[in-house]
Amino acid sequence: MSQDIDTKVQAEVRSNFGKGFARRLRAAGKIPAVIYGHGTDPVHVALPGHQTALLIRRANAVLELDIEGASHLALVKDVQKDPVHQIIEHIDLLVVKKGEKIQVDVPVVVHGESFAGTIVNLDAQTILLEVEAMHIPEHVEVDVDGLEEGTHITAGELTLPKGASLAADPETLIVAISVPAAEELPEDAADEDEAGAEASTSEESSDEAASE
Repeated sequence: MSQDIDTKVQAEVRSNFGKGFARRLRAAGKIPAVIYGHGTDPVHVALPGHQTALLIRRANAVLELDIEGASHLALVKDVQKDPVHQIIEHIDLLVVKKGEKIQVDVPVVVHGESFAGTIVNLDAQTILLEVEAMHIPEHVEVDVDGLEEGTHITAGELTLPKGASLAADPETLIVAISVPAAEELPEDAADEDEAGAEASTSEESSDEAASE
């Protein structure tokens, strides 16, 4: 994880719970969150809405939380959003420590173009890796340039970022190259085409007989 971005966030401990209180928090521009892990009791906090929303755009963001003067590193584990308005309703944060190895799902990104006439099927959008908490890669790249029909790439064949190791089953299918299936006309359409062809042939025969 790059540390070029300022990930320091001021978190306010909250003792009030419930949907009504959470609604009031969001109306005030804050996001309810809970921090847990490393055998500690869960801590319920409120995070600054705009700043947090920008930071968690990145997959597997690690935030440096200031909670009552104490600094805590926390990995964003889950973000719950309103399905209609996409407003962030709640965030789950996992306590991590510098140098600690953790397992995270990292996005898979395809680069290049497969052989002409083929398509790239991305079977796995993410891949489970074991990485250092402060050095989580943004994504794993898969090069498909020039690959032909029938080519499969599994998790074990991926080139992983430095310091990362595979935690998923190495046989997990990531990418498959195939040729699009030919489109078949619905039966009704096929029948109409056949009927049209027969009618055209019949008209041609009638025209020939009339000219004779």
